[in-house]
Amino acid sequence: MGFHRRRACLALTQAALLLAVAGGAGAAGFPDRALRLVVPFPAGGAADIMARGLAQQLTEQLGQQVVIENRGGAGGTTAAEAVAHAAPDGYTLFFATMGTQAINPSLYPKLRYDPIKDFEYVSLTHTTPRVLVVHPSVPAKTVEELIALAKAQPGALTYGSAGNGSSSHLSGALFASMADVRLLHVPYKGSAPLLNDVLAGRVSMTFDSYAVYAEHIRSGKVRALGVTSLKRMSALPDVPAIAEAGLPGYDVSNWLGLLAPRGTPAAVVDRLHGAVVRGMADESARRRLAGMGIEATSSTPAEFVDMVRAEIPKWEAVVKKSGATVD
Repeated sequence: MGFHRRRACLALTQAALLLAVAGGAGAAGFPDRALRLVVPFPAGGAADIMARGLAQQLTEQLGQQVVIENRGGAGGTTAAEAVAHAAPDGYTLFFATMGTQAINPSLYPKLRYDPIKDFEYVSLTHTTPRVLVVHPSVPAKTVEELIALAKAQPGALTYGSAGNGSSSHLSGALFASMADVRLLHVPYKGSAPLLNDVLAGRVSMTFDSYAVYAEHIRSGKVRALGVTSLKRMSALPDVPAIAEAGLPGYDVSNWLGLLAPRGTPAAVVDRLHGAVVRGMADESARRRLAGMGIEATSSTPAEFVDMVRAEIPKWEAVVKKSGATVD
C-alpha cells in the first residue's frame, strides 16, 4: 500500500472513530431538552388521544417534556414527509399510523417519503379496531339492514373519514366493495371535524375509533352497528363484529407506533424503545386505554418494521380490490 493511500486510510479510520465517539456521547446525554412528537392528524381525534397518552408516558420515562405537534393533511403524508426529512437526532419523532406507513404507498403515486427506508422504527404502541357508527336518522339497526338500505339507495348514504388515504377511508371502501354497495366518501382533515358532522347528521356514518365515539354511543347520539375486527371489542361486548353481522371475512384493525428519522443513532433508538416498553407496560395506562377499545402494546424495532413490510402489499391488494382512490 502506498504512502498516500495509507495516510488516507488512517484519516478515514480516525474520522470514523471521532464520529463514533461523538455519536456515543450524544446518545449518553440524550435527551437533554424537550422532544417533539408529530401527530399526522388534528387535535381531538383518536390518533391525538393515543399520542398524548404516549407523550405523557415518554415524558415520565425520559425525564424531558415530549410536546405534541399536530400536523394534519393529505392522509398523514404531510407529517410523515416532515419527520422523514427532520434532523436525525431523536428530538423529532413521528406517531405513525397504518395509513401513513402501509396504506399511503398504494394511494399516493408521488409519495415524497419511503415508509421503510426513511425511518428508524422504534416500537409498535397501540392496536385498535374501528367501530361502524351511524347517525340515528339512518333507519338501519343492523349491518345487514344497512347493506340492504345501501343497495336500495345507491350513492345516497355517505361515510366520513379522517382523510383521503386514512384507515377510516379504506375501512369504508373495503366495506362497500365486499358488500357490493355504492357509498359516497366524504373526507375530513381528521376525526375531530368528522365527529361534528356525524353528530349533526351531515354524514350518514363512519368507521372510526371507539375512543372518539364512546360517550356518544352511550348517550344514543350515534348508533354502533359493528366493530371492524374479527372478534368483538371488550369495551362493546353487545356490538357484533361486522364479519359476524352480515359481511363474513371483513377485518380491519388499526395500529400505531413510534418512528424517528432515518439515521437517528442506534443508541438513541434503544433509549426511546426502552422508554416505550416501560411506558406501555404501565397497568393503569393499559386499563384506561382498554376502556376506550385500545390495546397498549410494544415490539422490537425489527418486529415493527417486519410487520409494516408485510402490511404494505396487504393494503395494496385492498386498495386495488376496493377501487379506492385519493380524491
